[in-house]
Amino acid sequence: MKLMKTLTGMLLATAAMAMTATACEVTLKSSDTHPDGYPTVEAVKHMGKLLEERTNGRLCVEVFHSAQLGQEKDTIEQTKFGVIDLNRVSMGPFNNLVEETKVVSLPFVFKGVEHMHHVMDGPIGEEILKAFEPHGYVGLAFYDGGSRSFYNKVKPIKSVEDMKGMKVRVMQSDIFVDMMTALGANATPMPYGEVYSAIQTGVIDGAENNWPSYESSGHFEVAGYYTLNEHLIVPEVLVMSKASWDKLSAEDQAAVRQAAKDSVPVMRELWSAREKASEEKVRAAGVEVITDIDKAPFMAAMDSVYEKHVTSDKLKDLVARIKATD
Repeated sequence: MKLMKTLTGMLLATAAMAMTATACEVTLKSSDTHPDGYPTVEAVKHMGKLLEERTNGRLCVEVFHSAQLGQEKDTIEQTKFGVIDLNRVSMGPFNNLVEETKVVSLPFVFKGVEHMHHVMDGPIGEEILKAFEPHGYVGLAFYDGGSRSFYNKVKPIKSVEDMKGMKVRVMQSDIFVDMMTALGANATPMPYGEVYSAIQTGVIDGAENNWPSYESSGHFEVAGYYTLNEHLIVPEVLVMSKASWDKLSAEDQAAVRQAAKDSVPVMRELWSAREKASEEKVRAAGVEVITDIDKAPFMAAMDSVYEKHVTSDKLKDLVARIKATD
């Protein structure tokens, strides 16, 4: 009798799973390198719920977190060909593909998080989203990536001089590499998932990232100095494969775009709470947080980065318009 009940339960569970799987006409596969529960992951889940409700189950989203589908460089390529439908990606890996993304990846281009929101929620943000389409992607929305700062296992960084010769992991982006070179450090591009062991084994001295990433990755366990220089406030982007997009009706395309936009406030609320929680956890763990730092020399060192990467009239105009945005 017990065996029969167990088998019946298994059959019912299998049937329920099958019904759930077939409930949606289209299930969009979404990738994220961050762990489950991370604000960007939860924001895309929220977008999926909105889509399912608004399309009466025609469209669903299945989120693959924790780099289950690969690191960002790999998933960007898969997204272009429609193997992955949606992708939450850092801006850096797009810098060499979508020229306009270089501008928002520049160090100290934003005055603060609120300024970044004003820029990305307005016409400049829409212009940058549209710039993805000729390259095989549909830009849907911008998420927060926080303020990025330096951390390492060697010593407190209090000045540009402290950066000299330090081996620092960066995203696979020319801007990030040149930023480190301008500070006298040795840039080491590598996938995000390899950073922990690289710091632990001394392949690199440190990296740079925001509070939640520094905490959730466990990097604070092996790199105990965190300097709040906030050199970058880079928004992250949610894109859709143009190949997948073109398969949708105009009505469903509009639903996808609106659901993505509506997920942004949810993401920001989650992000703000997560930043505070991550900072508290890191400080409680005994990490030395350096806050007494003069940012001016760091900013001055970036002149060469701007000269090298802001070369076209289009990019110069974008930078000027960002600076002029209140």
